[in-house]
Amino acid sequence: MKKQVLFIALTVAIVGFSAFTEKEGFTVNTSESKVAWLGKKVTGQHNGVINIADGTLEIENGKLKGGNFTIDMNSITVLDLKDAEYNKKLTGHLKSDDFFGVEKHPKSMLVIKSVKEKSNNKYHVKGDITIKGVTKTIEFPAEVNLIGSKAVASASITIDRSQFGVKYGSGAFFEDLGDKMIYDDFVLDVTLVSNN
Repeated sequence: MKKQVLFIALTVAIVGFSAFTEKEGFTVNTSESKVAWLGKKVTGQHNGVINIADGTLEIENGKLKGGNFTIDMNSITVLDLKDAEYNKKLTGHLKSDDFFGVEKHPKSMLVIKSVKEKSNNKYHVKGDITIKGVTKTIEFPAEVNLIGSKAVASASITIDRSQFGVKYGSGAFFEDLGDKMIYDDFVLDVTLVSNN
């Protein structure tokens, strides 16, 4: 009888511990998730959105532990230019080899390598990002919240395009650009919403 009670107690303890330490993989809902981009130049700025192709978030005990997402570079959209002709021209230029070479490099991706929790669901994230076939390690702040059965992650990521061979209008590669210079840093505001 004592052995049976001890066995039951151990079973309950093991099950409880397993549930507590369970790691969950949340699949990203691509229709609810998005990436908003912002690029600046001496004379102004442009902004738009890019679609998420797929992704996952790894959550353990309600905390972010890892994840990844892929961006469909063919989906680059410009939002600030209302003139259809100018909009099409800039969109095409961004997809060209001058910028992201979408025909040869249709996907960009980020893989989280390490996560350090700061406070109140806020994290310092280190990851490898691949753009135009070049992979670099970057660091950025992120926030992850569990809302019902869903995980919602958001991050603002500043990227130096010159590190990925995106040279057009860059002061890092060309001199005397004057007001035609485009700043190397651009910003991706990422929102990932899970299916679960």
